Amino acid sequence: MSFFPLSPDAAEWGGVRYHTLMAPSDSGGAMSIVDTLSPVNASPPRHVHDKEDEIFVLLSGVCEFWADGEMFTRSAGETVFVPRGVEHTYRVIGDKPCRHLVILTPGGFEGFFYDMARQQCRIPEDMAAIEQSAARFNLRFTGPPLGN
Repeated sequence: MSFFPLSPDAAEWGGVRYHTLMAPSDSGGAMSIVDTLSPVNASPPRHVHDKEDEIFVLLSGVCEFWADGEMFTRSAGETVFVPRGVEHTYRVIGDKPCRHLVILTPGGFEGFFYDMARQQCRIPEDMAAIEQSAARFNLRFTGPPLGN
């Protein structure tokens, strides 16, 4: 599953690897880009970003998405735009990991991934700590991951 090495500027949390390609400091805070590799069945809890729009650019694999009550599937070469304030989640399906770019506007939310990697929080066991960190990054959890 190694598309990129776990370098000092990459993080791993819950089996998902995150590597920031463009930090907010590279764009005056306007955006960030994170290269993400998620294993099959990876699915974050349903959530809302209060201040960031999120764009997924799928490079490999297949994901089912749930956004604002709608289910749909996207695969390599396709994109998904999730406006700020929209409840959403996704799950990697099929038999291959999914590599995708996450583009955040404005940037800064990617700090949550690195915070979670440092703490190695587990879902659902450590939800109190996860929600505390999430609040610092304008993120609210609203429901379970897909498949639960």
